[in-house]
Amino acid sequence: MVQVIVGGIALDAAGEHVILLRPVGQLPGAGKVLPIWIGAQEATSILIAVEGAVAPRPLAHDLMRTMLTTVGAVVERVEVTRIDEGTFYAEVTLRHGGGVHRVDARPSDAIALASRTAAPIFVADDVLDTAGIVDVIGDDDETPEEVERSVEEFTRFLDDVDPEDFKG
Repeated sequence: MVQVIVGGIALDAAGEHVILLRPVGQLPGAGKVLPIWIGAQEATSILIAVEGAVAPRPLAHDLMRTMLTTVGAVVERVEVTRIDEGTFYAEVTLRHGGGVHRVDARPSDAIALASRTAAPIFVADDVLDTAGIVDVIGDDDETPEEVERSVEEFTRFLDDVDPEDFKG
């Protein structure tokens, strides 16, 4: 398992939201990132949590966090465990009453919950190997021309990629 962070959310050529998971400690522009296509509501929910913003009313993931806190459960970790025919699968590990429970979840919901509870997010090595893409977004030391080239390369990737490309 590789620990990751939310590296960003982008739109592909079809206007679909893509969350990018980057391994912790990996410098921008090095290694791989994992793109996962998610719904607009989940993208909004993750962005709100990652940016530390507050929604005017609780979102579904805020409700999940509140319910877990109310019953004394703790989100220990989130794992993107596998990819099967282009569909990603995740699990949320909860600790409650001295026991550990693993709950099946969509990656977008699991990541949105982890973003609200400060739980670490992990990706299975074989998932990153299979569905990861070269990280083309550079670091803060790049010249404007290098940044523009990186953004153009990533934009080309998003324009050309299809979620079907990740089916096994």
